[in-house]
Amino acid sequence: MDDKLIKVPEKDKTLTPGKLFYNWFAANIGIMGFVYGAMIVSYHLSFVQAMIAALVGALSFMIPGWVAMIGQREGITTFKLSRAAYGTYGNKIPNGIAWFNMVGWLAINVITGTLLLVSLFSVIHVQKNSLTTAIALIIFGGLVLLSGLLKEATLAKIQTWISWIFGILTALILILFLVKANWKQAMDLPTGSWVTGVLPAVSIVAAGSGISWSMAAADWGAYVKPNTKPAATFWNTAMGGAVPLFVLMAGGVLLSTIEPTLSTASNPFDVMYSALPSWIGVIYFLVAAGGLIPQCIVSLRSARINLSTIGINVSQRTSLIIHGLIVILIPVYVLFISGNFLSNFELFLNFLGICLASWVAIFLCDSVMFRRGGYDTKLIDPQSPAHYNWGGIISWVIATVTGFLFTNNAIWNGPFAHGIFRNNSLGVFVSAILAIICMFIVKLFKGNQHDEKAA
Repeated sequence: MDDKLIKVPEKDKTLTPGKLFYNWFAANIGIMGFVYGAMIVSYHLSFVQAMIAALVGALSFMIPGWVAMIGQREGITTFKLSRAAYGTYGNKIPNGIAWFNMVGWLAINVITGTLLLVSLFSVIHVQKNSLTTAIALIIFGGLVLLSGLLKEATLAKIQTWISWIFGILTALILILFLVKANWKQAMDLPTGSWVTGVLPAVSIVAAGSGISWSMAAADWGAYVKPNTKPAATFWNTAMGGAVPLFVLMAGGVLLSTIEPTLSTASNPFDVMYSALPSWIGVIYFLVAAGGLIPQCIVSLRSARINLSTIGINVSQRTSLIIHGLIVILIPVYVLFISGNFLSNFELFLNFLGICLASWVAIFLCDSVMFRRGGYDTKLIDPQSPAHYNWGGIISWVIATVTGFLFTNNAIWNGPFAHGIFRNNSLGVFVSAILAIICMFIVKLFKGNQHDEKAA
């Protein structure tokens, strides 16, 4: 197999550390950061504990930083690299998770855009009801589909400008929150549990940020200039995502002192809007809604690519119909049947976090234990006879299933979800830790073998 068909061509490796930082910064300066802050507060933590949870959760971006370094070293994107850990057929497991991840975030962005429009309707004195919510969903969903006609270069330019405008407006809003925050109330919040409060808060933030983004990290790292120091790739990836996320989550925590209902509201954006001066609220929400559209299109196209990688090849029209139905049906359920955005969002992050935490733990353990001398491209070739790497596959299954056994939520009640594991997301940590243990056992059986040759 020609390595040129596996690795990114040298001429395409044009990303600098600064560009890497900006890409991750732009991807994480969205309005959802405030929602994460509200979710942290819902764990009944003190102000200091909430800030610690936000900081540690944001620093989960060190995981994508690590994955990006591997991508730079090898010049290979994420899901090609993961073939070594799972086998060419077994790799369909993380590919399937990636598709679910993309479709889930696409649906969340559509829901968020719809709720933003519903909040803005109040400016023109339109009463909130099922009809106006349906109209908002049609408008935003329609814009997403229409913007799919735009070229990638045009979308990138739009996203760049929106990121700058959104970043400046966000800074202004954070200043407003700092001024309006009830600091006495914030400092007087009682101390919560470190085990059943802080740790689950960290895990739910990490699930939706560092752990989730790790699936795309090597896709950026592989395009970094060859003479770039690996440490620069690591820190620009990690801090590019962590800095804006932490600042926004801190803003969400402060906003919760002004609007205590933020963490329990069915539409948190209504609460946010009511806390802002109307002039900046309108501009901010319009820019936030506009910024979601290019993200939706990128997710839609990425979802189709993941389907193709799994082996499901469909035309662009069929893909649009399949994913269009999914991302409409999910918002319809959340907006009209369930009626609670935050609880459904947390449920999604909980399930996603358990699956992805075990995946990235196995991916990194495999890299450290068996690929220190580099990846054998023969294992990454889609025609490789190494169809299944049973060590990675079995480790993922055991870790993921066990994580669910220690988890309970609105639709699942694990048999071991008792005591400190009750009503929280500690199953994410269980999944990651057990995956690491399983990989150590695999290492003991394989000894110092450099590359698996499972077939």
